[in-house]
Amino acid sequence: MHTTFRETMSGTVNDRPLELRLAVDQPGILNPVADRTATLTGRLRAPGIADDVPVTGTLRIAPLNAARTIGYDCSFSLPDGRRLRLAGAKTIELAHPLRSMTTLPVTLTEGEKRLGDGVLRFDLRDLPSFLAGFRLRPDQPEPAGAELYPSRWRGQPGRLEVWYSTFTDPATGTGVWLHHELVAPADGGLPRVHGWTAVYPPGEAPVHERFGPIHGPMRPGPEAFSAGNVAVRPGELRGAAGELSWKLTERGGGKPLYTLPAWAWRRELLPSAHLVTAPGATFDGVLRYAGRELVITDAPGASARIYGHGNALRWAWLHADLGDGEVLEVVTAVSKRPVLRALKPLTFLRLRHAGADWPAGDQLVNSFRYRSGIDLPSWWVSGRVGDRRIRVRVHQPPEATLALDYTDPDGEAAVCRNCECADATVLLERRVTGDWRTERRWRLDGTAHAEVGGRG
Repeated sequence: MHTTFRETMSGTVNDRPLELRLAVDQPGILNPVADRTATLTGRLRAPGIADDVPVTGTLRIAPLNAARTIGYDCSFSLPDGRRLRLAGAKTIELAHPLRSMTTLPVTLTEGEKRLGDGVLRFDLRDLPSFLAGFRLRPDQPEPAGAELYPSRWRGQPGRLEVWYSTFTDPATGTGVWLHHELVAPADGGLPRVHGWTAVYPPGEAPVHERFGPIHGPMRPGPEAFSAGNVAVRPGELRGAAGELSWKLTERGGGKPLYTLPAWAWRRELLPSAHLVTAPGATFDGVLRYAGRELVITDAPGASARIYGHGNALRWAWLHADLGDGEVLEVVTAVSKRPVLRALKPLTFLRLRHAGADWPAGDQLVNSFRYRSGIDLPSWWVSGRVGDRRIRVRVHQPPEATLALDYTDPDGEAAVCRNCECADATVLLERRVTGDWRTERRWRLDGTAHAEVGGRG
């Protein structure tokens, strides 16, 4: 088991304001009379020192044994590459437990050089949300991204399976989308494998080519997907279609991010399931299109999977690389199912931020806490879960949006309008002492990956 919780403290260092927002992960069950060490991740905001940077470190938890201490040791990097350390300890006084457990004297250092001292405090008005955030999590490991690549299809009619990757070339700003499908018709006919690759050069119309369809099951082999000379395997994408060819490698990505509930992927209990196998991946390789050669190095992007009964009645999707390993994934959709199609769009949103995935809890329950407006060229999502609320706005420039048609397993047609060079703004706020305060704001100019789809 692991005990996880969050803590926010604010105060001053050398009379400058400083705020520390931490996520704590301690192996085992929290035991205040023991002496345990937990890991810390989070964000530090200190105008004049660091605007908003990630922090990592350790937390010593020993409040009720002989040590009577809760010790914090964090480090972070400045934009110029310097590494600073913020450390301190709460000394627990049994005569004044609340004051001593909410007051943290700290020291800021760079190597052996002492840069300043200060005091951070936990606001007792945040105590209800702090206590509500404690979680016991099993040690059962989540599958690694590579383990989620193999095909899930086992011969059932009426299924759609997708492997896709998107990324932005940092040197040219070119967006790329590689989409691979297995469609098993609802009437029991032969499955077909097909897909397309699209390139979005800045200031130009998108270029795309389709491959397939090839009828019949995929050939056995190490590939998760194969269609003629197009193949996908963990860490590698290659193929050719028309005047387009690609040979790419994928590195890193972090742990998988379940946009819809993890149980929906494992048990197939919803009309569809979506997960990001590599939410913070980087891509390298060569892409040739329209007589050009694009050499790709360290391109940020993601790879993802979809499995279910087909496309929604209408939907919108966003993948936003926010930097520093932080990503936002959004799917908002209206199901084709007879009863569900009468509902407003359900939104599934996952934000990897400050070392944790938000919101916690079941994603299906959380989906009713959002509102969305699906439209073009702009669409939006907003909602509140717990003491945080989020607002997302996406703009897909019409001249850089590519319309492609789909055919569902039941034979019904759909159209997606995809843009791998969209704009997006994300505002994350936290409720503190009755007021909403900006926790983080992101703006992506031409690097958001987005799509709006529907029937016609």
